[in-house]
Amino acid sequence: MEPVRLSKRMAEMGLCSRREADSYIEQGWVRVNGEVAVLGQKVTPADQIQLDDRLGKAQAQRVTILINKPMGYVSSQAENGYQPAAALITPDNHWAEDKSGIRFSRDHMKGLAPAGRLDIDSVGLLVLTQDGRVAKEIIGERSDVEKEYLVRVEGNLDAEGLKLLNHGLSLDGEALLPAKVWWQNEDQLRFILKEGKKRQIRRMCELVGLHVVGLKRIRIGTIMLGDLPTGKWRYLSAEEHFS
Repeated sequence: MEPVRLSKRMAEMGLCSRREADSYIEQGWVRVNGEVAVLGQKVTPADQIQLDDRLGKAQAQRVTILINKPMGYVSSQAENGYQPAAALITPDNHWAEDKSGIRFSRDHMKGLAPAGRLDIDSVGLLVLTQDGRVAKEIIGERSDVEKEYLVRVEGNLDAEGLKLLNHGLSLDGEALLPAKVWWQNEDQLRFILKEGKKRQIRRMCELVGLHVVGLKRIRIGTIMLGDLPTGKWRYLSAEEHFS
């Protein structure tokens, strides 16, 4: 097998993201076959990769935050006068029923990044994390984590259109992976996807003659939005995992 960059191999092993791997290598926290690794080094599956004990402690202190995003907030950086969802992460907005046992710290705001986005006009479960392993699990190239949505629509959908929503549509010149789509009630569809192209559900609906008037994400993997109120947030507990 052809050697690959050490950072890529570390990401494939689920140790961290590629960007984090480069940072760890620069800090001298990674060894290959007992020798301190260097940036850009290439390895094979036969090489032994070891992480400094300090790194394990640093990773354990990283937090993942779940927000019930309201309309009017963007998922990441502020744009066009709209605030990022991270602006909701304040002590006052911390859900009183958070059972994680984690106490809020300003350090938890450093390096938070969305693991999967929600459009400004979409609501529901949004994940912000300091941990590249969590982000990779949810949105990595090989992620198999389901995302579930309730989608309110206008228009007419026949049996063939519903069949196409489940499998057979393409976006940006690429065939979409099979989805699970069915009627929740007379004007609302339930979608389960394993991918997340830009505005994917809205564009899928347009292709079969529907107009989306409301979209809410209610689940990512095994993590449900549940009773988390709109605009509130909580920590992902140590016992919770997305897959």
